[in-house]
Amino acid sequence: MPSKTPSKTLSKSVPSAAAAPDPYKRLGPARLLEIHRLMVRARLLEERLIKMSKGGDGFFWIGGPGEEAFNVPLGLHVKRGAGVDHDFLHLHYRSSAIMLAMGAKPIDSIRQMRSVATDPYSKGRNFVNHYAIPQWNVAPVTPTIETQYLTAIGTGVAQARAKTDSVTIVNGGDGGSAEGDFHSCLVWANRPALPLPILIVVVNNGWAISTKGDTQHGERDIADWAKTFPDMPGRTIDGNDVATTWAALDEAFDYVRKNRRPYLLEARCSRLYGHSSSSGANRLPEKDCIALFEESLVGRGLSKADALKKAWETEAAAIDEAHQKVKGEPFPADETVWEDVFVDPIPPSYPTKGRS
Repeated sequence: MPSKTPSKTLSKSVPSAAAAPDPYKRLGPARLLEIHRLMVRARLLEERLIKMSKGGDGFFWIGGPGEEAFNVPLGLHVKRGAGVDHDFLHLHYRSSAIMLAMGAKPIDSIRQMRSVATDPYSKGRNFVNHYAIPQWNVAPVTPTIETQYLTAIGTGVAQARAKTDSVTIVNGGDGGSAEGDFHSCLVWANRPALPLPILIVVVNNGWAISTKGDTQHGERDIADWAKTFPDMPGRTIDGNDVATTWAALDEAFDYVRKNRRPYLLEARCSRLYGHSSSSGANRLPEKDCIALFEESLVGRGLSKADALKKAWETEAAAIDEAHQKVKGEPFPADETVWEDVFVDPIPPSYPTKGRS
């Protein structure tokens, strides 16, 4: 069990194998293989979305290939449901692996990429990986940078006032941590009058679109901003390592749920296909968390290489089938353009032709 105020910095010492059990074996084969299957599903989905974008079967792509080792465990930690008794999520557009771990279907992301009417998140009206699932407390994902850190304050306030162990989860990138919205979240979450149960996540892939992080950040780690607030733990982890991520999320969720206070967690991850389709979406020579995970599983005797290969084949076939199905689904009809813009019906005073 974590202490009430965990250390704000990563320990420099590495415990010996005799001093602590292998963190992978602590998770156990069943959980590890579940994580692997979901990581593979997320990667294959993102690669299919990229292919659709490049092939004219979709439009703009942006997503999170390379972040699966952090995002899948995060999704598996979520207390899913609706209302203040369940976790709220305020996510950015690199969160597909979180959603798949929570139970989202790859076919629905393919629908959003192709902009068909059956897209359950935006009815074919938004970029891919822009989720909105009210029944799971997933707030609408927006393309604006880091505004989710502000909206997270609202659900954090609601949960602070309720008798619940549920929390608010907000994530974003390292580039956006320079935005005022991120720092407003830190300030509001740490107000003595009403501390907020928010897990504040920064996924640091080292880039803000095309700007390299180490040319902009004066702080050593983004989690160092926690030092400004004496009662908020902060931690930086290797988000490319599944076992490290799982243990860190155990600690962070346990702290926020029990103490009803914020926790700042920075995960250093890879960005395997660049920023978006605008930057080419070509594979980059960065660490691949799935390859690293598979090496760990086979090396520890927790899985056979053939079983891992089978997961790739099974998930690829499912993605193929889903894509073929979506190709036969209709695009939104012209007359639906005003749906979900206003309350129903549209006020008669609003002009729908000629001017706005």
